[in-house]
Amino acid sequence: MLLVTLLAALPYVYSLVTPRQAAGAFFNPTENGGSMLDDAGNGLGEPLNVIISGLSSSGVLSEDGFINYAQAIGFSTECLGIHLGGPQSANLGDGNGFVNQTTELRQDFGDPALGTCLESLIGGNHLRLYIQNGPEHNTGALFLAVSQEEDAADSHDIVPDGYDIGRDALVAAALGTTSFGGTTYSTTAQNLTGLLAPGSAGVNHDIATDGITTLLTVTIV
Repeated sequence: MLLVTLLAALPYVYSLVTPRQAAGAFFNPTENGGSMLDDAGNGLGEPLNVIISGLSSSGVLSEDGFINYAQAIGFSTECLGIHLGGPQSANLGDGNGFVNQTTELRQDFGDPALGTCLESLIGGNHLRLYIQNGPEHNTGALFLAVSQEEDAADSHDIVPDGYDIGRDALVAAALGTTSFGGTTYSTTAQNLTGLLAPGSAGVNHDIATDGITTLLTVTIV
């Protein structure tokens, strides 16, 4: 897997930690009635497999700030602003209950203006954003459901192993120094165990995952 290669090449940015060891970066949704799976509307959900730490620079921890960061790592807003399909919701255990995704972004293939039109046609990586900002646990952390999807002919279904593949590809693009729109970012990562159960129980499309959530800490430099 891509993640294994990254671990070998960049050991200094990775450690394997538990949610308790990452205290302050986010609140574990499952400790207050939430879930690490979003709600796909069919009784199943997609893994929230990347978290951007609430200890990141404040300029990243908003919808606009995140979109600029996402454009620095190869994602952008949907093709011509057109979205097909209904939004998914998530309960982050922050007191807000289930809330619809804040935004959905797609891989832009190096063209932030029109590249997502290509993703809509041929498939690629995409993500849904949820912000942990409720009255009970307002950490500001950003929870992402990331997955690699098929092309339009296959109705954008998730590819086999697509949740782990999508997560690993996003992390690979994010690590180190990136920039967009005059803002430069430095990103490090930790792998978390104990948030998501490995396997396919409750997971949309019956696609198993390795149970790892990656925590990114993003600093504006």
